[in-house]
Amino acid sequence: MENKNKMADSFKSVLKGNTMIFILVGVMLLFEILIRSFGHGSLFAPANITNIIRQNAYVAILATGMLLCILTGGNIDLSVGSVVALVGALAGVFIVNLGMPVWLAICLCLLIGTLIGAFHGFFIAYIHIPPFITTLAGMLLWRGVATIVLDGKPIAPFPQKYLKLFESFIPNAKANPEEIMVFGELVDKNTLITTLVISLICVLAFVVLEVISRRKKIKNNYTVPSLSSFITKLVVLSIVIMIMGQFLARDRGLPVVLILLGVIVAAYSYFTQNTVPGRYLYAIGGNAKAAKLSGVNTDNVMFFAYTNMGFIAAVAALVTVARLNSAQPTAGQNYEMDAIASCFIGGASAYGGTGTVSGAVVGAIFMGVLNNGMSILGVDMNWQRAVKGLVLLAAVIFDVVSKRKKTSK
Repeated sequence: MENKNKMADSFKSVLKGNTMIFILVGVMLLFEILIRSFGHGSLFAPANITNIIRQNAYVAILATGMLLCILTGGNIDLSVGSVVALVGALAGVFIVNLGMPVWLAICLCLLIGTLIGAFHGFFIAYIHIPPFITTLAGMLLWRGVATIVLDGKPIAPFPQKYLKLFESFIPNAKANPEEIMVFGELVDKNTLITTLVISLICVLAFVVLEVISRRKKIKNNYTVPSLSSFITKLVVLSIVIMIMGQFLARDRGLPVVLILLGVIVAAYSYFTQNTVPGRYLYAIGGNAKAAKLSGVNTDNVMFFAYTNMGFIAAVAALVTVARLNSAQPTAGQNYEMDAIASCFIGGASAYGGTGTVSGAVVGAIFMGVLNNGMSILGVDMNWQRAVKGLVLLAAVIFDVVSKRKKTSK
């Protein structure tokens, strides 16, 4: 009886800690049933899974940076879509028009994005202009500058040397692939084995890092989930990683942009959870006055959050122009809304102080699945916007109601 109760408690703990992942899986299964019912193919087609990752990588990247702004007290950055357009435009000028070396152009674009973020951060942190007003002004300013730089015309195409950095796959496709039959379809043997091995390495790395993190928390007397709950979580997430790996293995392999996203997520997850400056973000969001009285330089933290957002927007711009193979004055429209929605859907609090990088990424994937599933079903674009708006509102309502329940106890 006791063992059954322990198993039930561990399952509830895993369910509570990974609610959004289970909701995401449920939504994907619902779309799969609907798509098959209407004869539109399958959401879980390997090529479609690859497309969801490639088409929504920029959202996950932007959501990572946006989370840091939201943590500081529910603040947001409305300018990121315009910054994406401007940095993308400059990338087109540097690489296509001027023939600048790719790596030099990338470094300049990242520097310019960071300087734009620092420009916003200066007015927000030290002049104390509200982030909403500062970034709203930035949204108008940088969109105008992007249109001026491009003279209202797109720049294309980009050289293959640049496109390979963001749009290629691992391993590279061979001229004469050796194919084998997997689940009733022919798959390149080299791609299958390489991708599954990389997926397995990711699982092992994930398990090792989680075990090390748990031991550190126990050593420092932090509260940790029960061992059974911890093992259940590792098993479930490891299975999810391997399932994703086999989908990619059956298509073209591992997208390079997914590796870039993985590096960003790992770096920022570590920064927010295991470093003092990262914890300052949560402290300010929890209680800015208390954090200041405790010796935290809140102005510097705010400056960092928005400077970092500029850098992340530049990274997203480089990914976007590679995917589109062009720099366009209309690029980045509504990107800020997708990033903000991803953070709140992924569990970030509208008041700040709560949220994780992994949650923001799950929220971005959720948004991508919604877009992809409704597009396959032929849902009108206006209805798609309405559904996404309702989902965002539901996420914020859930956050507000749960906070009220906690404070009333």
